[in-house]
Amino acid sequence: MPARFVVVPQWQGSSSSRAMRLIDGAEAIRGDLPSSATTTVEVPLGAGDAVGTGVHRYSAVATVRERLRDALAAVPEGDLPVVVGGDCGVELAAVERAAESAAARGARLGLVWFDAHPDLNTPDSSPSGAFCGMVLRALLGEGADGLTASTPVDPRRVVLAGTRNMDDQEAEFVAASGIAVVAADAVAEGLGAAVDALDVDEVYLHVDLDVLDPGEFDGVTDPQPFGASVAAVTAGIAAASAGRRVIGAGLTMFAPASPDDVVADQGTILRVVSALTASTRTPR
Repeated sequence: MPARFVVVPQWQGSSSSRAMRLIDGAEAIRGDLPSSATTTVEVPLGAGDAVGTGVHRYSAVATVRERLRDALAAVPEGDLPVVVGGDCGVELAAVERAAESAAARGARLGLVWFDAHPDLNTPDSSPSGAFCGMVLRALLGEGADGLTASTPVDPRRVVLAGTRNMDDQEAEFVAASGIAVVAADAVAEGLGAAVDALDVDEVYLHVDLDVLDPGEFDGVTDPQPFGASVAAVTAGIAAASAGRRVIGAGLTMFAPASPDDVVADQGTILRVVSALTASTRTPR
């Protein structure tokens, strides 16, 4: 079960003034991936338009979603697709594909969301209109027409890992929906039990690099203090994967400020990639 990497240098889902750096980040990661196992999705050059949806740059984000769906459809059955962003909005097509695949086999899918933010806003609640902050809610089936999952994920089978910056309405939704939360300082020790409690056969692993503490990694658009260490995140990935099939993974939000920062952050990123793809190196 080899890993197949799909690089998506989307920036339009971010509201940051540094969003264009996400292109550089995706390209930098691509340079460290095996070319024979890597595909790149073309992202529109223009910003796109909201088209009255309340989602900033909706048209560009929707276009990338369809292109990524096509790219993922070409990944051979049984291989592990790893989507490399760009912003978190790329995860709509990626997790959607995993949910459809699991449903077709009658498998129970869990979603582990390593992220400083829960990404649970809607177009009505979002303070920025950025799809990056709405993508998990869209995966649960709520959001703008054309940008919600065709096969929604059950919120009771979602774990937020290392999340520490929620808007009030997001926090209310988490409390009401049954989404589990594992704090950044408990990711290494507590995540395995949290995923066990989901009672799932398969998992999708999403890693937004802002889950990491900025003292250890700050190449993101919105660093948040009191994050997890890379050792804790990789341990958490291993614990979340134990005894379950990893059906897909995503790595997003690398936004280096300079070529020197790319070099400095390479080791951390490769450790996370290695953890996400560990199942492809373990005999089943």
